[in-house]
Amino acid sequence: MSSLAGSGGGLLSKLAKLDAYPKLNEDFSTKTMSGGVITIASSVVMLLLFISEVRIFTALQTTHELVVDTSRGETITINVDVTFPRMPCAWLSLDTMDISGDLHLDVDHDVYKQRLDAKGNPIREAQKHDVHSTKHTAPPVNPNVTCASCYGAEEVAGQCCNTCDEVRAAYRKKGWALTTVDHIEQCKHDEYMDSIKEQVGEGCKIWGRLEVNKVAGNFHFAPGRSYQQGNMHVHDVAPFGDAKMDFSHTINSLSFGTSYPGMRNPLDNVKAKQPQRGDDVTGMFQYFLKVVPTSYTTLTSSKPLSTNQFSVTENFREGQGGPGRMLPGVFFFYDLSPIKVQIVEKKSSFMHFLTSVCAIVGGVFTISGILDAGVYQGERLVKKKMQLGKFS
Repeated sequence: MSSLAGSGGGLLSKLAKLDAYPKLNEDFSTKTMSGGVITIASSVVMLLLFISEVRIFTALQTTHELVVDTSRGETITINVDVTFPRMPCAWLSLDTMDISGDLHLDVDHDVYKQRLDAKGNPIREAQKHDVHSTKHTAPPVNPNVTCASCYGAEEVAGQCCNTCDEVRAAYRKKGWALTTVDHIEQCKHDEYMDSIKEQVGEGCKIWGRLEVNKVAGNFHFAPGRSYQQGNMHVHDVAPFGDAKMDFSHTINSLSFGTSYPGMRNPLDNVKAKQPQRGDDVTGMFQYFLKVVPTSYTTLTSSKPLSTNQFSVTENFREGQGGPGRMLPGVFFFYDLSPIKVQIVEKKSSFMHFLTSVCAIVGGVFTISGILDAGVYQGERLVKKKMQLGKFS
């Protein structure tokens, strides 16, 4: 029994020799004022570093990765909100085209117009703008109306133009400019012409979304109804005569897809003013956009959000008004990048947080111990020299 106790005591004594933290008797330890100051300072430093590490641990972090975009056959949602303080809603046409020049007549549009007075206040309730309504390739003839004249623009003998739009279409096919419609019987009760005259001096706010193919293209705000004539996309500006067109505008927002946390759109709240250097000066505002496909994956969802970022450069082309001159308006030309950005949310692991906290405590404790030892030895050396009278 005694041998067992002896062997147990020997084992414990050997274990005590492995102690890397030897204890000092309180009789041999000395507390100093400088040590107290260093202790307080090191505690404050440790607390600040700990709070910083907690903030890093609780904050969301994102990683960015560039990959080749392999998606095909998709569409892009364009969310647009633009205000024109000096262009009436009836004068404006919104169109989308892809790189081949074809109009996007078969895609889903959801765009609204809000008439504004000269001070920018809404006049009436917002109305839905049908993009298709501004484009006519072959307007139907009303069989209940007697065959009306095309006013010299007939292609074949006996051709009928029973509506104001049919007269305009006949003139366009001839390449003639229909500068006035006062003498045309079909246009005397045309709602489009009435709205043009009624809304003179007003402004317009247009907002909504456009679904377009995922290819390079453009969408634009321009005056007059737009038509597809052969392979050409044209706008009928004859109803406006010599009226001055000021396309000064404010882009309240513009995005290509759904927004994600931290997303920035460079054209939000951008204002552009047309130079005022003459009554016949007009111009084309051009925005060249580079759209970058982007996917964003949150911590709570395994399915990434597909959206787009974009960069922009802008230009203003000044021109003169009148027939045959440059078409004024606001044009957005966009091109797709072949590189896709993948953004993934992540948080630091608890083990990483624990490792950082231990490093903070150990590092600050070690540095403060070295500093305290240096200050203490310095104080002893000064006191010793003062006792020997060698310190002056």
